[in-house]
Amino acid sequence: MSSLAIPTSRTKLSISRVTVGRVISGFAVLFLVFDTVIKFTHHPSVAESMTQLGYPVSRALALGVIELLCLTVYLVPRTSVLGAVILTGYLGGAIASHVRVGNPLFSHVLFPIYIAAMLWGGLYLRDARVRSIISAR
Repeated sequence: MSSLAIPTSRTKLSISRVTVGRVISGFAVLFLVFDTVIKFTHHPSVAESMTQLGYPVSRALALGVIELLCLTVYLVPRTSVLGAVILTGYLGGAIASHVRVGNPLFSHVLFPIYIAAMLWGGLYLRDARVRSIISAR
């Protein structure tokens, strides 16, 4: 006799929660991968953005490496919480940079918060450790 589990509504709910979490995380990850790749390819928009924010263009590659390392830590399931924490710090630096130069609130200043919310929201849905920490009383 095989030991196949009969799916229940609870199982279906957890599978869909994990799937939704992966999709939400995936959108944030895709944006961050795009952001990293353009830093590595020396895209003209990177030079323009770095100059506008008051940073030397030569630092774009270092920022790309840091972003890629943070993203890698986030993508490994065992270290995803640490990755979310360090990516939140990285995105906080982006927020500070945009505030410092007076960029528009919704399109520039809050955009890193939207990305961080997707990183954490997706992680919350797909990782029981995060749910247990947040729901702990």
